[in-house]
Amino acid sequence: MSGNIGANIRRERDRCGWSQARLAREVCRVAGVQGEPVGRQEVSRWETGKRKPREWLPFIAAALGIPVGALTEPQKPAEPPLPTLADYLPTGDPLAPLSARAGRRIGMGQVDDLQQRVHGLRLADDVLAGGDLIRPALRELRSAVKLYREGSHSGEVGRELLRQVGELAQIAGWIASDAGQYAEAESIYRLGLSAARQAEDDTLAGNLAGSLAYQLSNTGREVEGIQLARAALDGAGTDAPAKARALYLDRVAWAHTKAGQAQPAMRALGEASEALSQDSEGSASPPYLYWVDSGELQVMESRVYTELRRPLRAVPLLRDVLGRYDATHTRELALYLSWLAIALADANEPEEAAATAERVITLSADVASERTAERVRVVLARLDDYRDIPEVRAVLDGAA
Repeated sequence: MSGNIGANIRRERDRCGWSQARLAREVCRVAGVQGEPVGRQEVSRWETGKRKPREWLPFIAAALGIPVGALTEPQKPAEPPLPTLADYLPTGDPLAPLSARAGRRIGMGQVDDLQQRVHGLRLADDVLAGGDLIRPALRELRSAVKLYREGSHSGEVGRELLRQVGELAQIAGWIASDAGQYAEAESIYRLGLSAARQAEDDTLAGNLAGSLAYQLSNTGREVEGIQLARAALDGAGTDAPAKARALYLDRVAWAHTKAGQAQPAMRALGEASEALSQDSEGSASPPYLYWVDSGELQVMESRVYTELRRPLRAVPLLRDVLGRYDATHTRELALYLSWLAIALADANEPEEAAATAERVITLSADVASERTAERVRVVLARLDDYRDIPEVRAVLDGAA
């Protein structure tokens, strides 16, 4: 019975579009209790069946605007439900405030300082690789979590701190993934997802979930990647900023591409372009989406065509992108050139593919990025089919 109740609570909470933290607050409000004896973790325990609501059941029903019977009726699902973002939260609550806070009072000034450091780290990632940034990124993340847990702050400041922890976790997770530390990155993304959900920032939660979905898709967990990319899109809702929806749909397209599903991938690309077209000069988007533009969508489109072995579409797109790309972004330049090398090989242009591959290898030599290293391996493996051609053999022998 408790399992049915938990599933019903989660179903009705999702219907309301509430986070677990929001439901906890509403239950306390309906019950007329002070001090929030019910928190997000308690709601999570109810929904997973780890604890029975017992005396809280009438208040849960009242908060959700349904009869108690709707929470106790048996569940008869036709098929297992798809995962939601709540399924990717970390076990326990690594962000739980300490019971006796002895730290200093935290105000918006400290939040603003943290925001500047987060943005600085994001800008650094544009020009430096994960291996160079992983230590400072993890140091900043640990400090931010400590500030939230140990400091004393108002509810508003606490939510802003959680939002900055979530943003920091997104960029730190991306850096860890770029450095090839995938397990560390996944833990960081899940921590950030928890922070974003507690801050009730659906757009940020979608960004974190989409980033993790991208990693899953690239590391042999394609089905999970699709599920999480879809959950990120659904969780953010239709009210998400245009740039955010375009990014989520890009992640969906890539997840389907890595699973070899061409039609849903192409459909998601079209929807991403349509979403971005709704962005205007007066539209409000979070600052961390500064890099999402038509050029980035073109990059993803060209990569999808390359992965799907459609070089006649991929090559012109990639050449257009690379023709106006900032050469100071060495890692991204090497990555995009690697897809061009593959597309040229698929187009039966091995000499051009070899010349492009040589540029990829040269650019990657001093970049501490597992992503570029992996792309070099992929390119060399593809070129091996043309080993008899002198230009290709020279590149392969040089790399060996």
